[in-house]
Amino acid sequence: MSKHSLLSSAFITTPEHLAQALDIAVEPLRAVHAVYPLRVSRYYLELIKQHGLPLWRQAVPDPQELTDADGLVDPLDEENLSPVPCLVHKYPDRALLLVAGECAMYCRFCTRKRKVGKQEMTIDDEAIAAALAYLRRTPAISDVLISGGDPFMLPLARLERILKALRSIPSIVTIRIGTRIPCTLPMRVTPRLAAMLKKYHPLYINTHFNHPAEITPEAELACARLANAGIPLGCQTVLLRGVNDRAEIIRELLYGLLRIRVKPYYLFQADLTKGTSHFRTTVDCGLAIMRHLIGHVTGPAVPTYALDAPGGGGKIPLTPAYIQHLDESLEFTTYQGYQCSYPNRIYP
Repeated sequence: MSKHSLLSSAFITTPEHLAQALDIAVEPLRAVHAVYPLRVSRYYLELIKQHGLPLWRQAVPDPQELTDADGLVDPLDEENLSPVPCLVHKYPDRALLLVAGECAMYCRFCTRKRKVGKQEMTIDDEAIAAALAYLRRTPAISDVLISGGDPFMLPLARLERILKALRSIPSIVTIRIGTRIPCTLPMRVTPRLAAMLKKYHPLYINTHFNHPAEITPEAELACARLANAGIPLGCQTVLLRGVNDRAEIIRELLYGLLRIRVKPYYLFQADLTKGTSHFRTTVDCGLAIMRHLIGHVTGPAVPTYALDAPGGGGKIPLTPAYIQHLDESLEFTTYQGYQCSYPNRIYP
């Protein structure tokens, strides 16, 4: 099947088609689409019809995207941290390699809303070659995160060429892939894809589920294919107002992830991306959710609540305050609220 026919059959990409599918007015969709493109997989569209608002908000353009006066176009300062096109070098020992400009669904809260699905994110062979050359001459980088867009939107042969090139660089130890495909278009995770990925260990995948309704039999099969290929799976969930900003929803999601062999990794405070302010919660909301999790759910289900600092400052863990005093003893409260003390001195 050609790329064009695949896009035609698997996705809705125009305001007119989305309005017809959901029986809603087309003009608000057109206004947003003129600035931020839309794409919804037909698979995810069916989930929206079944489960309503929490999934709707993630996928359907909202006029509020055009009235965000406080957001930042490039909240993580990625453009200024790119020594070559399509590569971001923020941390000393790792780099972000952007290999694709498209996703199966254009999430309305996307950090790279400024360019995903647009001409500004056309990534060609020349850009990939420049990024690989940078990695070869920067041996301090031992970990590469492949993202985009969504790497699993690439043709299988192209993705494998990139993985093979990365594996040829001696200083690169671990390769990670960030993808939302297991959630938004799980049937794209085929046995062929899993078999190809298996050749490039140590390989890790971070996927992205935000709501328990996204954990379907299809998503479970996609994750099973990856896990059975020996690939450790993690999930980076974003805390979103009106989607998952209640402890009971997050708890159900986390246990659902463990059932499909996905380790909850991060619970992210939403970035300050322009066009997404209607999704942001307060940090207090996230801390309250973490208090409902820590000690109350099994350890493997507890993610790190984190904020990716504006301006490229990196990920900062946010933890409920348990420490009350630290001197020669540590005075703290337990997860149940009890006072406790621990000696903080070295005995001769």
